[in-house]
Amino acid sequence: MPRVARERLKAGVSGLLTSGALAILIVIGSRNLQHFDAALVGYTFATLFAVFGITYRYAMWLQRPPTHMYWWRGWQVFTNPRWIGRNLLEFLRRFCLEFALNRFIFRRGVERGLAHWSIMWGCILAAAITFPLVWGWIHFRTVPGQIDVYRTYVFGFPVHEFHIDSITAFIVFHGLVWASVLVIGGVMLAFRRRMVDYGAVSVQQFGQDMLPLILLFAISLTGLLLTASYTWMRGYAYDFLAILHAGAVIVTLLYLPFGKFFHIFQRPAQLGVSFYKEAGARSEQAHCARCQRPYASAAMVRDLITVERELGFSYDMETARRAAHYQEICPRCRRAMYGLAQGAAWRGHAGVAPDGGGGS
Repeated sequence: MPRVARERLKAGVSGLLTSGALAILIVIGSRNLQHFDAALVGYTFATLFAVFGITYRYAMWLQRPPTHMYWWRGWQVFTNPRWIGRNLLEFLRRFCLEFALNRFIFRRGVERGLAHWSIMWGCILAAAITFPLVWGWIHFRTVPGQIDVYRTYVFGFPVHEFHIDSITAFIVFHGLVWASVLVIGGVMLAFRRRMVDYGAVSVQQFGQDMLPLILLFAISLTGLLLTASYTWMRGYAYDFLAILHAGAVIVTLLYLPFGKFFHIFQRPAQLGVSFYKEAGARSEQAHCARCQRPYASAAMVRDLITVERELGFSYDMETARRAAHYQEICPRCRRAMYGLAQGAAWRGHAGVAPDGGGGS
């Protein structure tokens, strides 16, 4: 079987297994669909498709030689017994700074950081509320004999009770409102940057830059309109708004594996790459085959040579002393060799002998 067909088969099987496992968890978590709302079946099927698509694309991505190498090396370094304690502490630090606080985005600008942080946490909050409710993993019931007290059930087990007029109830039942406000604020900041930043305007594409923001804005706005309808307008146009909101959510879920949102699932892998680079800095260094100066991690150079050969690229060459590889030459010497090669080519074209004499 050709390599591409084999990779697609493995990715397809991974996607089917993941979406099948989620379907089983939905049945189990909703107590054989007793707590599953049939009106939300469209959301459920869209979610299952999104899980299949995300897993398929992620599996294809992991099978690429560079990604595969970085992925396994990252895990090997992270789980190394010699560094596991330090790695866990470093992971916690980076999780808080890079993920929770988005420091890597704030370094590019405060406005850009606020936009990304607001959108990210708004989406996380909305997903944490919406998906368990849609799948029937969480539901609420009034306590028998106390119609003003709600009881929260998780996977069918009672876990918490709160009064309908309490602060807890206000926060819980308006969680999607807070999420929508965060997302809309972040989307507005992102739109502003795309309108006034000429650098961003020159490279932006509708499908990759504008469409994701439009979808997030549509979901958040229609969600807020639903709240306004049943809170202040006595349910006016509620059915129409519910269909509009469902359409926006389903389209976004179907778009999730194919557009810019896929970086949400790729980004955490960067942590493994950083651990790999730090481990390389602490280990044996590669020395340039030309000038003998150290210039990079020996393990990283070996892995790069392996990946290039897997991709069909061969940069082996002969030196005065031994057979070498182009990656075993430091960047400084590469530039020098390039200049020497250009000079030799120029002299040959001009008819000048290598020793400086005239041509024939």
